[in-house]
Amino acid sequence: MAHQFFFNPYILDNLPAPETGFDVVQDISEPLLRMYVTSRGVKTFFVRKRVHGRDKRIIIGSYPDMDIETARSQVATVLLDAKKTIPVRRKKLSFREFWDIYLKNQVRRCEDSETKLVRAVNMHLNSLFDKNICDITRPDVESVIKKIEGKAIAARMQEVLNSIFKYAIEQGYAKENPVAEINKIVQKRRVSPLTEESVARLLDAIKSQENESMRDAFLMLIYSFLSKQKVFTMRWEELDFNHYLWRDWPLPDVAVVLLENMPQYGEWVFMGRCRTHLADPRTAWRNVVNAAGMPDLRMDDVHKFFMRRLVWAADKEDLRVNMNSLLEKFGIQ
Repeated sequence: MAHQFFFNPYILDNLPAPETGFDVVQDISEPLLRMYVTSRGVKTFFVRKRVHGRDKRIIIGSYPDMDIETARSQVATVLLDAKKTIPVRRKKLSFREFWDIYLKNQVRRCEDSETKLVRAVNMHLNSLFDKNICDITRPDVESVIKKIEGKAIAARMQEVLNSIFKYAIEQGYAKENPVAEINKIVQKRRVSPLTEESVARLLDAIKSQENESMRDAFLMLIYSFLSKQKVFTMRWEELDFNHYLWRDWPLPDVAVVLLENMPQYGEWVFMGRCRTHLADPRTAWRNVVNAAGMPDLRMDDVHKFFMRRLVWAADKEDLRVNMNSLLEKFGIQ
């Protein structure tokens, strides 16, 4: 059962984020109004209702972009719209045309993530583009999925197709979901070897590196809470040392100290070959993880490890304080 209380800005602003997954809270003033709180601190208003015989969660909006009173006023309208009969569209749309509609109306991602999704769909699902979405059958989908190399991306494309066809049915452009009866692809998910106990070993291995540039770049993977792609492509002009920011991302104290002590020349913070930024230092990283006793550790495992443990906050300074606290927990200060 969801935790119930009267929604007000002070309480919602200070709701603690769960360590994993999400929590659900419910408004006493408008009992149908609920909120997801994810482990990253993202807060989303929604309502839950049986619509056409199915339990459905309908997203209303994100907090604080949408205020509480607006969310309460939207509940009745959202539920009324959900009960409306699904329209029957006489006009047929190709998969390509409907994908554009789905991308515009249903996909809410950051720019980098959306670009990766579009690239994957264009690469793996292009054989469906010229077919009418209402005419695509289960064998068509199975044929596309079987041609994808790698279980992880095949499973992801199956999930995307399932979501697309559900939306097509809601909009009246398809009558059936050809993905619904296809067995889900079973994946053996990789487990990162990085644990709270092994962080110290990784730090010692990084600090023992003779190459100063590599050492600083790998330390920044830990200190900045950023992915390797963002760390390696940092520009000096993007750093604001007065406000402890890289672009709009707050930087913990240790990250700022590390950057201030580095020689500032050229365009890039971490220089690679041919006067461009550092790209993919596999050999140096392999030496580090072998020294730390974790040969299977990947660079982005570090980013994911710390982001999962970070208590999210919408305010940049509060988020920076949380970063400092988490790093101090691991003896980094």
